[in-house]
Amino acid sequence: MCRWLAYSGSPVLLEDLLYRPEHSLIVQSMHATMGAETTNGDGFGVGWYGVRDTPGVFRSTEPAWNDRNLRDIAGSIAASHVFAHIRAAIGSPVQQTNCHPFRHDRWLFMHNGFIDGYAAIKRDLAFAVAPELFPHIEGTTDTEMLFYLALTHGLMDDPPAALARAVGVVEETARRHGIDFPVQMSVATTDGETTWAFRYSTEGRSRTLFHSTDIATLRRQYPDNPALHLLSDESRLVVSEPLGDLRGAWREVPESSYVVIRGGSEELHPFSPAQGDR
Repeated sequence: MCRWLAYSGSPVLLEDLLYRPEHSLIVQSMHATMGAETTNGDGFGVGWYGVRDTPGVFRSTEPAWNDRNLRDIAGSIAASHVFAHIRAAIGSPVQQTNCHPFRHDRWLFMHNGFIDGYAAIKRDLAFAVAPELFPHIEGTTDTEMLFYLALTHGLMDDPPAALARAVGVVEETARRHGIDFPVQMSVATTDGETTWAFRYSTEGRSRTLFHSTDIATLRRQYPDNPALHLLSDESRLVVSEPLGDLRGAWREVPESSYVVIRGGSEELHPFSPAQGDR
């Protein structure tokens, strides 16, 4: 599996997100506690929104804990929306085009999980991607395929509905191939203004997903914690596993649901697949 975080709020240095927390993503790359694998050393990626219309992305096949370039740029880049991902490959090659987050236009997309039996259904799923989008697929992962299926079904207009249709396509295709539980996912996507994070699996036993509670409350609860005073009240994090053990700082996203982070608010909604026909 993989580990990831999605941040939105006041601009922060990447190093404050990736390196400084007690159980940071860099620590998790070596010692994850809630994932299927302890070590996530098959590459990493960071996406952020800066001065351009499209987000910047830095991806590498190096282990996150061992990449000096990441350590260097993390101390120089500040952003108000950040996606970061550490990878534990399942089947697909360790190569830069397979590292998350994936980017299309203004959108970023990352995933922890897998599509079971992907090799058997990959061809069918590829034919379900819109012809004008298919040439943009660069790698070989199930995640990138899911991203382009969601784009095919309207991710830029309605992310929850588009991902529901994309997951529906995967499950319908898998059933035709005799695969009972194809989808295991925690997925995040953003346009640089709103973040959507989904927790779902066909089997109903999804990988962990958490979102932070509001910073103002935590600041009152822990007045001597300097890290909390660096963030604005609207700052929010969605993570595969908590970055620290402050009591009350994290809420688990329920099974088969998604959270929407916009400004300083979060909304929780149920999630279920839909029919995938266009």
